Amino acid sequence: MGRVLSRILSDDPLIRAMSYQSVLSAFGEGAFLTGSAFYFTQVVGLSAAQVGLGLTIGGLAVFAGSVPLGRLADRVGTRRTWILGSALEALLFASWVLVDGFAGFVAVTIALDLAQTWARAGRNAYRFEVFPRETRVRSLAYMRASRNVGYTLGAGAGGMALAAPGNGPIMAIPIVTAAILAANAVLVTRLPRLSREDEAAAPTESPLEGALEAVSGRRKDPRAALRNRGFLVMSTFDGVLSTHQVLLNVVIPLWLVQETDAPRELLALLFGTNTVMAVALQVAAARGVADVTSSLRAQRRGAFFFVLSCAIVLVTHDTVGWVTILLVWLGHVTVTGSELYQSAGQWGLQAELSDPDRRGEYQGVANLGYTMGTVWAPAAFTFLAMEVGTIGWLTIAAIVVVAVVGLAPAARSAERHLARVTAVGGGAVAG
Repeated sequence: MGRVLSRILSDDPLIRAMSYQSVLSAFGEGAFLTGSAFYFTQVVGLSAAQVGLGLTIGGLAVFAGSVPLGRLADRVGTRRTWILGSALEALLFASWVLVDGFAGFVAVTIALDLAQTWARAGRNAYRFEVFPRETRVRSLAYMRASRNVGYTLGAGAGGMALAAPGNGPIMAIPIVTAAILAANAVLVTRLPRLSREDEAAAPTESPLEGALEAVSGRRKDPRAALRNRGFLVMSTFDGVLSTHQVLLNVVIPLWLVQETDAPRELLALLFGTNTVMAVALQVAAARGVADVTSSLRAQRRGAFFFVLSCAIVLVTHDTVGWVTILLVWLGHVTVTGSELYQSAGQWGLQAELSDPDRRGEYQGVANLGYTMGTVWAPAAFTFLAMEVGTIGWLTIAAIVVVAVVGLAPAARSAERHLARVTAVGGGAVAG
């Protein structure tokens, strides 16, 4: 038991405190997500098509707002953004109880998605700043393992609410989630302040003028994150490599049910295996990742496991019995390996290649690139695997190979740009 806990909880007090915070916030979000489909269709009264449309509109709002919200995070202060964004999330989750139609659903969805994007920009930028470079990625791995624990516990709580008689428990989930996220915001206030936060707290112009300028980005600054084209391209390729989640959560389950003779009950084992591996092995997968070179190495390992998973799963169309079960399970294990290494590489690249004075803004660009690299994948990968078959699986693997080959030159280009503009501006390349 002690060994298991050591993989989740570090001896470092700050990492441990932030791991507790990760468990708490993920628990709240996981509980709501588990019951959200039932809540929106049966309590709010929306159709499945309306839910899908509303979520798509929210995604478009995030796509448009990622970079301005990142700039605002730098302007307000990353820790302060994390606190305010988390508090807004809590209020917006509570507001679900007031929604009784499609218009209200869209309004809250947009506001919640933007609040989560803003809070995430502040959270990630704060984490990159607060930990020393040599231990940064390993520290983030502890938090990701903790979030997996939180999501699993939250999913269990949401499942119990769904299983309970009547709609009372599921109707209470938005309020419970809001209370948990409010407690999460309080926990964040107890984390150490950053020196940059004090600088952000003392603007030279009025707060309103500064906020509007941050959102609009009207200053033509050569250090603006969007001018670092290599970083945007790198983030897009990184998004493509992160489509292991599409394979994990959508394509392989559909393939198992429709194209193999494996029992449906195997799905529970697959997702259980993924959770256990994500908790137990994420810290190990992040070991040694500290700079651009080691981050690219981790990304290559992730791509290798992604391609290996495609090669394993595609043959299960023609296997039978226990051979199918074993191979599908092994395909899920390898795609989980892709998830572990790609995540570690992603943290390293984003931390190393972000301007230390503009981490929030760079997080906005990273989110923009991630969206471009992933938004098409559910439809494309599902079509390729389910309709095209073997050639489709090989095409998915080829897409991943192209992305990992393009990642390195894009990252080096981002590195050169950052070195050039920070040299001119007198800043440091990495912190």
